[in-house]
Amino acid sequence: MSASADLRSALASGRRCRSNSFAGNTMTARTALKVLFTAIVLTMLLCTSYASVHQPVWAWGGLTRGTDRYWTMATLLDAYFGFITFYVWVHYKERRGVVRLLWFIAVMLLGNMAMSAYVLKELARLKPEDSLSQLLVARNP
Repeated sequence: MSASADLRSALASGRRCRSNSFAGNTMTARTALKVLFTAIVLTMLLCTSYASVHQPVWAWGGLTRGTDRYWTMATLLDAYFGFITFYVWVHYKERRGVVRLLWFIAVMLLGNMAMSAYVLKELARLKPEDSLSQLLVARNP
């Protein structure tokens, strides 16, 4: 099994995987998520700090001036990290690789439109007697 396939499988099941090939040790899905979200927090802290040094957030003109690029970049990074965060849930919910890939592409290209479509699709799958927790935790066949 390839390292990426092993990581996907481990993320889905919560078991240990061999995907940390550069260190030669194993990584759990929990560790992979900690690494991902630590990287996101640190990147956003660095990006917003950098933007703040160059321009206060309250002085952002919304793409009307060249100096606004710092907060534009920070906002774009923030949006895509939000898309990745949502996709982690999609990755958990979906079992088939092709479906996961198609939703990843949709979320990265269409953002909140694709995310809303996915949630609506999942809501439509719920039976009337199902609780909303089923929406969040039940995996798709």
